[in-house]
Amino acid sequence: MQLRYSLSRKAMAVFCVISALILQGGCASLKETFNFTSIDEDGNEIQSRDINLPAKKLIEQGMADYEVGKYFTAIEFFEEILNKFPFSKEATLAELKAADCSYYLGRYAEALLLYEEFENRHPTNESIPYVMFQKAMCNYKQIDRVDRDTTGAEKSIALFRQLLKAYPNTPYTEEAKSRIENATEFLANHEFVVIQYYTRTAKYDEAKVRINYLLSAYPDSLVASQAKDLLARIEAGDPPRSRLTSWFPKVNLPDWTLFGRDDAENTTVDPTQR
Repeated sequence: MQLRYSLSRKAMAVFCVISALILQGGCASLKETFNFTSIDEDGNEIQSRDINLPAKKLIEQGMADYEVGKYFTAIEFFEEILNKFPFSKEATLAELKAADCSYYLGRYAEALLLYEEFENRHPTNESIPYVMFQKAMCNYKQIDRVDRDTTGAEKSIALFRQLLKAYPNTPYTEEAKSRIENATEFLANHEFVVIQYYTRTAKYDEAKVRINYLLSAYPDSLVASQAKDLLARIEAGDPPRSRLTSWFPKVNLPDWTLFGRDDAENTTVDPTQR
């Protein structure tokens, strides 16, 4: 009886070991057999990825998705590398491409933070000129209508100028100069919107102050000549008194709109308070 009980205990132990091995193998086979799905931020169903891969495989799959514009799934691979293989040679590229994914997904504030972290961690990396350009672009992309906040334009100009000063000859030089011109034109037109408001509300002294500032700060802007004409009329005591939109120039910029026709003609809201 005792021998039979002893054999039963041994048989049970062997069974447990075998069961454990089967279960371990079963986990892998389950992943291969079933396709688990998840939902992306657009509500589309996507296949889950096996993230328990070596860093080299993860970066290959992440870049494959990135190259075809699948930024939402690509960023998952890059983040997995940073979480599990932070000291791998693939981690540096994963950091940069995670920032790029956020940028192309329109998450400009998040992308800006990631670019700044990359720059701080890798100050001598060959991609730093590109990173500096992208930092400026994150602000440039947040430029709003000309009757609103000017922070994006001001910061982007400063960052583009930093790039040109530190790296005057890069593939980004000409575009940086063009973006500076556009953002500067945006700021000039913002000033002209303020001038338009002051003129419409008969605050001519305030209008003259802002016109002089515009001519001093943005003498080469497209609206400078109109600002000079307006200043001359105000100083002559003959400011425009009819519907001002028939006198003020229409503003057409590559990335922004002024505001709707009804707003432009009828608003009396002080744009300096927006």
